[in-house]
Amino acid sequence: MINIQPPKADVTITQRKQDTTGDEPVIKPLYGFIDLHEIPRDKGGIIQFFNHSGELLFVGKARKLRQRVKKHFEDNVSPLKNHREEVHRITVSIVDDPMEREIYETYLINTQKAKYNVDKVFYKD
Repeated sequence: MINIQPPKADVTITQRKQDTTGDEPVIKPLYGFIDLHEIPRDKGGIIQFFNHSGELLFVGKARKLRQRVKKHFEDNVSPLKNHREEVHRITVSIVDDPMEREIYETYLINTQKAKYNVDKVFYKD
């Protein structure tokens, strides 16, 4: 059997309400996420979307992480398009090698049983 260790999260952002009472500038939230700037712009890797109770909703990979996360919230073809309100936490793991991204994505989809992934699913409930 192959032993695969999923990459650790390099960035985790959580949906939150912005404090508008202080002197900080107001950042326009995207589905309650105001920390998207913490996700690297020009790095590739794995993206995981979780709900409030920690259930894995969707796993994806990207060559440019921040752009891809935003697309999942704006795109009409994203598997998350009807479930965006469920997303509470996003974790991003930087993985430079495209082949490794593919392996990690497939592994996480099937071992963690990502709820809304429809491609690359090999498990049966």
